[in-house]
Amino acid sequence: MTYSPATPSASSPTHRLALAVVTEPARATSAFMTAPSGAREEAMRFLLQTGADAGVKLIATRPEGDNERLLGQAWPFPSPFQVTVRTVALSEGLDRIEARARRSLERMGLPRGEVLLVSNAADLAGAEGRALWDRLQKLKDRGLYRSIGFCASLEDQPAMLARRLNADVVQLPCNLLDQRAVRENVLDAVKDAGAAVHLSSVFAGGLLFAGGDDLPPELAEHAQALSRTRRRLAEQRCDPMQAALGYALSLKTVDKIVASVASAAELRAILAAAHAPCPDLDWSTLALEAPAGFTADARARISSAA
Repeated sequence: MTYSPATPSASSPTHRLALAVVTEPARATSAFMTAPSGAREEAMRFLLQTGADAGVKLIATRPEGDNERLLGQAWPFPSPFQVTVRTVALSEGLDRIEARARRSLERMGLPRGEVLLVSNAADLAGAEGRALWDRLQKLKDRGLYRSIGFCASLEDQPAMLARRLNADVVQLPCNLLDQRAVRENVLDAVKDAGAAVHLSSVFAGGLLFAGGDDLPPELAEHAQALSRTRRRLAEQRCDPMQAALGYALSLKTVDKIVASVASAAELRAILAAAHAPCPDLDWSTLALEAPAGFTADARARISSAA
């Protein structure tokens, strides 16, 4: 399956995609990790241009490693992209959080960002939560960020928190294997609270692509269930990436789908899967019975693409 870029229409699925460019050793290709600096920048430039040609508008970033600097040196000109930025942990202090949010824009060479997200909703629940939110609000009021919000798990009661803070954006995990956010109406509740919904973990941390031998020991007991899900997809002539994106795109309350990419080739595969006609599947039958057992730490140790 190949993807040929064309002028995207307003209804194109790529308009709902946000790209999280991965440069960590566990995911990134040699283009990012072992190549000279100039080659790394060229690989990033090629990836971003591929996204721009397809009509992708949003890049999701984190204040870690060298990613922001690479992005700043590789934007297409003129750049069609907006960015979401995450805060550092509250344990680093409020002044550091504000300074780092400003620094992220400087490193990327941008006058403003689209969204500033508190990395962990739990930071907003403690004694300094209101002060933290006030710092973000001031950055928004000064025009440095157009919107503010937070990343949350289902246990954070994201809809209640979004309503209390009048958040603009909430980023939540949800995917084909873990459909709790849909089943428990969390996405709808967040939308009803007035916040845009950004979906993360759409590839289930790589679990959809991991064979039994690739699973860490603590997940070995779920190998049979994963194999059964992949077999059902194969019977419908639907590959796991196509199914993952088809499910995410079927969720009408979702505004943006955050997909991590480590190379232009990987991005082309994602774009092809997003545009491919998806079979009429009963999504609920493909979810795992106990998705909470797949912890983030366990998924992170899987070497397959996330």
